[in-house]
Amino acid sequence: MGRIALMFAMILLPALSMAMTPDAVQTNTPVSKELKQQLLGTPVYIQIFKQERVLELYGKVGSQYRLLDTYRICNFSGGLGPKRREGDFKSPEGFYSVKLNQLKPDSHYYRAINVGFPNQYDRDHNYSGAYLMIHGDCKSIGCYAMTNAYMDEIFTYVNAALRNGQPEVNIAIYPFHMTDSNMRNHRDSTYISFWRELQPGYAWFEKYHVPPNVAVSSGQYVMNNSPVIVDPAAASKSFLALSKTE
Repeated sequence: MGRIALMFAMILLPALSMAMTPDAVQTNTPVSKELKQQLLGTPVYIQIFKQERVLELYGKVGSQYRLLDTYRICNFSGGLGPKRREGDFKSPEGFYSVKLNQLKPDSHYYRAINVGFPNQYDRDHNYSGAYLMIHGDCKSIGCYAMTNAYMDEIFTYVNAALRNGQPEVNIAIYPFHMTDSNMRNHRDSTYISFWRELQPGYAWFEKYHVPPNVAVSSGQYVMNNSPVIVDPAAASKSFLALSKTE
């Protein structure tokens, strides 16, 4: 009996430990290479996490957005926290959108996507700065710099989505994965009030896999979301058409 009890303990303890770990970030699995190629031209969504130095590119499959790929950020500057003034060398945080005229295929830094800083929130707070980009060449003074190979792929998907009818590509830029435990770890930061405005957008996408609808009201970010209603039959039918190669 002692041996049997020991065996059960060895099996159950790791599982219990994992279950009790608070709000651990789950690693998304990208779609297959075949499906990724098929999704060129579908609406896309971008999330950036400064502390983890990653850019996540999502594509719409059916009614939800699925991870196409994760790219290591080669360089950014200024540490955590929002960009507030020109010359502070900080890379922005917040919710931004990109239209076709914000793409720079002939940038001095290979290819570039202007994230649209300052947005309405930034203007309401009199933040200053311009030409804040996601670009190649692996060099940054306030931008998010990627390798040229990564930038080529990101640019290609954003460009294809916009030319295929997506009005604008939303980009959410977070200081870190905004789990409750990470927020507690940073509760003494001078930026915590600002980050609490960002967290609902992160939580919305984690729950529904649909980009949040973000507005600015009285100088604050607010999530202007209506309930997500998914028709299971329609969603599964459209997804099946795109997922047969997985």
